[in-house]
Order: sequence, then C-alpha cells, then structure tokens
Amino acid sequence: MAISGRPGPKLKPSNLKYMAAAVVLCTVCYLIGASRRSGAALVTSVAVSCNVDNPSVKPKPDFESAAAIHLDFSSHHSADTEFPVANDTEARVSHFPPCDPKFSEYTPCQDTERSLKFDREMLVYRERHCPEDGELLKCRIPAPHGYTTPFRWPESRDVVWYANVPHKHLTVEKAGQNWVRFEGDRFSFPGGGTMFPHGADAYIDDIGKLINLRDGSVRTAIDTGCGVASFGAYLLSRDILPMSFAPKDTHEAQVQFALERGVPTLIGIMASIRLPYPSRAFDIAHCSRCLIPWGQYDGLYLIEVDRVLRPGGYWILSGPPVNWPIHWQGWNRTREDLDEEQKGIESVAKSLCWKKLVQKNDLAVWQKATNHLHCKKNRNVFRKPLFCQGTNPDKAWDTKMEACLTPLPEVSDVKEVAGGQIAKWPARLTAIPPRIRSGSVKGVTVESFEEDTKLWKKRVEYYKSINSQLNEPGRYRNLLDMNARLGGFAAALINYPVWVMNVVPAKAETDTLGVVYERGLIGTYQNWCEAMSTYPRTYDFIHADSIFTLYKDRCKMEDIVLEMDRILRPQGTVIIRDDVDVISDVKQLLERVEWDTMMTDHEDGPHVRQKVIVASKKYWTAPAESIGTSTISDSA
Repeated sequence: MAISGRPGPKLKPSNLKYMAAAVVLCTVCYLIGASRRSGAALVTSVAVSCNVDNPSVKPKPDFESAAAIHLDFSSHHSADTEFPVANDTEARVSHFPPCDPKFSEYTPCQDTERSLKFDREMLVYRERHCPEDGELLKCRIPAPHGYTTPFRWPESRDVVWYANVPHKHLTVEKAGQNWVRFEGDRFSFPGGGTMFPHGADAYIDDIGKLINLRDGSVRTAIDTGCGVASFGAYLLSRDILPMSFAPKDTHEAQVQFALERGVPTLIGIMASIRLPYPSRAFDIAHCSRCLIPWGQYDGLYLIEVDRVLRPGGYWILSGPPVNWPIHWQGWNRTREDLDEEQKGIESVAKSLCWKKLVQKNDLAVWQKATNHLHCKKNRNVFRKPLFCQGTNPDKAWDTKMEACLTPLPEVSDVKEVAGGQIAKWPARLTAIPPRIRSGSVKGVTVESFEEDTKLWKKRVEYYKSINSQLNEPGRYRNLLDMNARLGGFAAALINYPVWVMNVVPAKAETDTLGVVYERGLIGTYQNWCEAMSTYPRTYDFIHADSIFTLYKDRCKMEDIVLEMDRILRPQGTVIIRDDVDVISDVKQLLERVEWDTMMTDHEDGPHVRQKVIVASKKYWTAPAESIGTSTISDSA
C-alpha cells in the first residue's frame, strides 16, 4: 500500500515561539528543583562560598532553608548528612562572650547581694532567690586563672588544687579541727571535723558500733550542714551514697571544696522551704554540730527530716547538746541552755514516734517507726504535730515546710514496713522498687521498669562507642543526669568510680525521684528554667535526655545551655539526645558557647527521629590579672 506524499500542515512562527518558551521554562524549573532537592539533603550547603583561591573553605550549613523543604524520598534524619560540621571561622556564629572574672564562682540563686533583700527570720535570706529574666547573665563563666584538671578519685578525696578553689579562710578558722590544710599549691583534707578531730573514718566506725552499716540495709544518707563533706567522703568507701548539703555562708567555699573532692553535694539550708527530695528517701540522716535549731519552730526541722527519712531509718546527732555535761564549758554555753535544748529535741522526737536507740559518748541515735499504726493511736498523748491532710509528701520543689507529720502509707499489720520492704544493697539497684510494685507511679509497670533497665544498659554501651573516654576509669567522677526518669543511666554506670546526680525536673509529667532513691541512688528536683544550687565547674559529665523538648516554650533554650556551661568543668563532656526538630537549634547554641560538637544517629539507626550530640567544653580561664578579656585555649 502506497503512502501518500502529501505534505503536512505548516507550523506558524507564533507557535514556534510558544514551544521554545515552554522548553526554556521547563528547563529552568527542572534546574531549580534539582538544586533545592540537593539542598534538602544538606549533603552540601545551599549557602556555598565561592572562594576558588581557598579550596579549604567548606560549605556553611543553612538550617533554615533545609527546614522549609518537605519533599525528600531518601532515608530521613541521618545525622551525618543532615548536620555537617563547619569550623568556627566559617560558621560566623555570634558567640556568648566571657563573663567578667569576678563571676568565676557565681551561683545565680545564692547571690550574696540579692540575698540581703530578703527576710533574715529563719534564715530565709540564705534560701534560693533566683534572678529575674532581665538579670540573667548572657555570658560564659570563666574558670579562675591557673585552673587545673582535678585529681582523679580516690586521690581527689584527700587533695584539691589551690588554683581551683583559691580560698584559705577555712585553713585558719578550722585549723584545730583537721578540716583542711594548705600545702604549697594544693589543699589536703585529713578527714577531720568539728566533732571528729581524729578523722571521719574513726567516727563512722563508732557509728557502726551502734547501728549496722555493713549488711546493705543502709545505702542512702543525708548529711545536713556538711562542711567540706568529709563524713560523706568516707561513707563512700563503705558503699553508702551520701547527699551532703550546706549553705553558702561564712564558711567560705565549703561546698565547692566538697565538689572538687568528688563528693555529692549541693548548696542548701533548712529554713522555710522543704528540702528538694521526696519522702522516704534516706536510710540515715546525720548532723554533726550542724547548728540547726532542731527544737525550735514547733520542731519544724525535725519534722522535715522525718518526711525524707525512710521507715525504720536512723537520725544521728553529735555535737550540742549531746553529752553537754562534759562539753558545756568548751561550747561557751550555760548548763541550763543546753539542758533545755536537749529536752526540746527529745520531746519533738517522741512526738514523731521516733525511738531513741542509744546515746554513747558524743553520739545519739534515734530510729523512725516502720509504720504509723501506733503513732496514730498516741495522738491523744501528743497533740502536736497533727498528721498532714491532703498534702503530697513528695512535692518538695519550692514548697513551704509544714509543722505537720507526714503520714506513712497504710499497713495492715504492726510488723509491716510502710510503703514496702526495700531490698538490701546491691540487690536493691535492680529489684522492683516498692513504689512501682504498688502501682503508685503513673504509667510505670514492673515490665516497663525492667525494660527501662535493659534499655539504658544498651544506651550506655552505645555512648561508650561514640565517646571512648567513658571507658577510661577515673576520667569522669561527678556526673549529672538532667532528666533521670527511673535512674537507668546511673544504674548502668554503677560499676564505674562515678556518682550521678539524678535530677527529676519539677516540670516532669511523672514524679519518679522516689523510685530513684528506692533503687539506692541519689538525686534532686530542679526547675531547669533556673540555675542549679551548685558552684561553677561542678560536673565532669552532663547527660541531657529530651530536656530541651521538655522545656520548649517554658524558658529560653539559650539560658539552659548557659547554665550547662556554668556547671560543666573545662574539658568536660556532654551527651544530649533529643528530637531532630530540636537538636539543630541546640547544636547552634553549643557553637555559641564554643564547645566542640559531634552529631550522630540514635543507637537504633538513622530512621529514628531522636539524634545524639556529643560535646566537649574547651579549656579556658580568666586572665592572670583577673580583669579584662578571658583567655581561651584548646589544651590544659
């Protein structure tokens, strides 16, 4: 069949123009789309520097442009492609400046000048009084000139560098009590105290003759008015974990010395606000001449000790007024005054249903009842204090003390331990905590507790793989977990020579700090919109799990980062894990405090939204002249 040779219709010139325009438009759209798609993956930055003469200049990441792109068919949320590292000179980041060297020991919520504005009654002026938003420092706290990496534990228990805590006042004030000595370029700590001039070790031996400190039934201890924390330092060698506190007062730098020694300590005082711990937290409470007026204010302070003391726990007292007939002249007080104080303490202790176990020489020991069956019946005899009504006994953050007795959980038998029997240490760490066993912790079951323990063992192993220094015994001593939940992170590190301050944020949906203590660990409540009650350079290592998501829209993220910078030691390490939508903002803030950072994926791989940052604070100090611009260096 022949094909017709008739020519087809001719195209008009105007149609050719339209087709050419369409081709050009499609080509431009394709090129734009290809360019934007490559930007979305952030393999290279959309803000490329075209410096041909300097090929070492790397692309600068543009997080805002990347956040606006939603079409991406590759694997999502891979840390190594989404967040490339740019060096400081290229990033053009606006860094937070160094603070004036006068702030090298700044404690924002215990500032001496601010405290003078508050009431001196009951020492309220020495409680936490945090700065308002407009008063917050937007700068980085410098270490003192000559700051040196602290001695490693256990050597740090006995020796601290003078340059790190340049205060000699206590070496003079407590010269006869063996608190601390100054020797050349360092302080030494013989282990003495006001009531144990022969050493804390011998003093604890004396306590051990009165109550059993060896069978694992005593694990957590609170030391009120701790001085330089020698009591707590020597408890650690007996597998007893102390929580020591003392005010920021005329005993200059006492808490700072304790922290440099590697002993768990906070700045704190018994005044009008509850101690920041849950009820039934401590196995023993201790006061060695701590100068707390136990018998005053209707026994308010002993009532608070009762709240935080575990059923069957012990209160140990040495110093005035114990054994006053022997010491009254040396204490520069009258017989009548001391006798009245002794009787006041005895009366309050009886009203709390405590039993006085023993008084031997300079030590007196009381024991809290294991339940309140008999205590409720004797309210006809002791009309005060009444039992608290409708008060959450664990609500301790920024909560006023009450002169009422915290009721223990109900029991059906006089021999039953209220709240449940605690396993002895070390089985206590992994045993099901009574609060979980009873179902009193919202959303936490026996199964979820066991899974959480396994999860954190896995996560800590992953942390070791991305931060090899975690494998080095002694590299870290003082650790902080900013959002501890059930204490799984601390539990996974139990065989390392470290202690962990487990923080349950005051804004947390579920209060789990009671569980942390039931596991034989320690911690505190904290609102991370405020500064922590501790000195600069407290911690070697900070762990922050989802803390920025928790506080999003509650306070500025930069203030949390600046607080982390304040309390982290030079060359200290931080591990942050958070959602991918939050972590990029966090990374930029870490660059502003001049930390070295590394981004990596979740331990389960790049498809998980949560990412991990490992960061290190650079070594830098105030200048030698103590004024002017601080000096920065990459090595100690």
